[in-house]
Amino acid sequence: MLIIGLTGGIGSGKSAVSKLFSELGAPIIDTDIISRQVVEPGQPALQQICTAFGDEILTASGELDRSKLRDIVFASPKKRAQLEAILHPLIQQEMLHQASLLNTPYCIFAIPLLIEANQTGLVDRTLVIDAPEELRRQRIKQRDHLDDNQIDAIFTAQLPPQERLKHADDIIHNNSGLDHLRTQVIDLNRRYTEISKLEKCLGKLSTSSQ
Repeated sequence: MLIIGLTGGIGSGKSAVSKLFSELGAPIIDTDIISRQVVEPGQPALQQICTAFGDEILTASGELDRSKLRDIVFASPKKRAQLEAILHPLIQQEMLHQASLLNTPYCIFAIPLLIEANQTGLVDRTLVIDAPEELRRQRIKQRDHLDDNQIDAIFTAQLPPQERLKHADDIIHNNSGLDHLRTQVIDLNRRYTEISKLEKCLGKLSTSSQ
């Protein structure tokens, strides 16, 4: 099965693209969802995070205060690396497990920090969602209600757009309306299905020749 790594800077429209792929039948394995699951109360990762960052990153009900933790890690590359060292192995393990249960031409790993975290080895192709910075900033303010300083800190922690695009096998430009976005997704869905079929045929030929 072909594995597509979907990535892009914050506010680029990764969720919208994932939704469109899902509507076409592509399974989406989302690290944001898995990352929430592995830090639920009672999970070992939550205790590890508390040990590393202190109990003040918990809410009154004992759940992870994601907003407070986000502010901490985006202000300190060292603390961000510390958090990633805790979460990434657990998330990666769960993603691969979910993928192993599928029987589809391809699936999508939605990984916001795919390139920054050096996880491109997990996927066969890297799909980058790109959008102008000002448009991304507007989306973040509307969605997350962050101020410019908070947004700047997140932008700084992520790769510059042009650097991210250098790693792309495929690019979706999310700078227009939903119809334009859907057209690009439909084209890539067709391409990924064809690539998967071709690789399957090549695999059979390789096996038969041995």
